Amino acid sequence: MATINVRELQTPIRERYKTNPESALVRLRVRSGHHDLSDPLHCGIVPESAPSMSWKSGAHPAVGGAGDVPCSGDLLLGALAACQETTLRMVAANMGIELAALEVVVEADWDPRGTLAMGDYPIGLTAIRCRTTVRLAGDLRGERSERLLRSAEKYCVVLNTLRQGVPVESSFEVDPV
Repeated sequence: MATINVRELQTPIRERYKTNPESALVRLRVRSGHHDLSDPLHCGIVPESAPSMSWKSGAHPAVGGAGDVPCSGDLLLGALAACQETTLRMVAANMGIELAALEVVVEADWDPRGTLAMGDYPIGLTAIRCRTTVRLAGDLRGERSERLLRSAEKYCVVLNTLRQGVPVESSFEVDPV
């Protein structure tokens, strides 16, 4: 069973959001970390929520990368897998369901020729597939297990963001010296 009582942990948070709805609005932010600008194949990204850590990333081997760190596409798929798994674990804990096994596999299709400016090829992922497999302790089946899976899918932030899409603003600037 889960060693953390998620419902107990979330009760004061829910109350705070009820009494002060503005406190529920969160801005997530990541930024470039310290890196060697002479290396065009690698970078580091630092999440504001955990500034003592850094995600290393680099170009995929299909476009000249070394394959020694995850590419940005891997990080995107990793965000989906992490969100799906964490959401399912939290929902299971909230429902008092013990998980015996859990695996999330995310894969995507990508044609690097677009990124390499080789012609009229799409730039970006063209499909993403996420498969979540769960085994419940005691082989629990039926209404509760179905509710667990529906809730995990419903409340996964990254899954729903990708499915629904969101406006993305991007600006590129040259900082004059």
